[in-house]
Amino acid sequence: MATVALVDDDKNILTSVSMLLETEGYNVRAYSDGAAALTALTATPPDLAILDIKMPRMDGLELLRRLRQSGDLPVIFLTSKDEEIDELMGLNAGADDYIRKPFSQRLLLERVRAVLRRAEARKGTQPPAGEAKKEALIRGKLALDPQRHECTWDGKPVRLTVTEFLILQCLAQRPGFVKSRDNLMDAAYDDQVYVDDRTIDSHIKRLRKKFKVVDDDFDAIETLYGVGYRYREA
Repeated sequence: MATVALVDDDKNILTSVSMLLETEGYNVRAYSDGAAALTALTATPPDLAILDIKMPRMDGLELLRRLRQSGDLPVIFLTSKDEEIDELMGLNAGADDYIRKPFSQRLLLERVRAVLRRAEARKGTQPPAGEAKKEALIRGKLALDPQRHECTWDGKPVRLTVTEFLILQCLAQRPGFVKSRDNLMDAAYDDQVYVDDRTIDSHIKRLRKKFKVVDDDFDAIETLYGVGYRYREA
């Protein structure tokens, strides 16, 4: 089973979530603060990390920033109950998903399973019997390779999270066609996992920011206000 790292300064959450995940068969590595977790997660990355945002010594946002320097570890953020800014900051930092505290055990397990399933794409696993191999997608300067989870723009690599990759792939498959937020949610998330419009908007914002790092003139993702997004192939 997959290995999940849990980083939270709340001992009750560390204990209860660790027991929950272990009961489901996951290997759990628990840490009480970001600074203690950074060295361990960098040296031996887990399959998924669940990070609390607000922690002493090193918060979850800084921990994610440092982890992203060396890899694309899938991350779920735990956010404060009433602070929406936590969610937006987490998604803009490159997290794959977030869960508000307090959360139900069922919801947490659904999100963990969903992110791990999406993360399989980056491992280059063979498709199940009867399922066609996913071919590389070329759209102008954009190149997407689902088997290797690689993205380039005009030959320059762009590092994407699994969720960002799936959203961009959905847009680029049919240039010029508008994709509603619901379409993009279906492409990037399992049916049983609820996300709201702001989640998709935050991922789009993050995608644009990453591409502008390699090309300041990047404008291939268009917003149609009140409708959705579309990919414009030059």
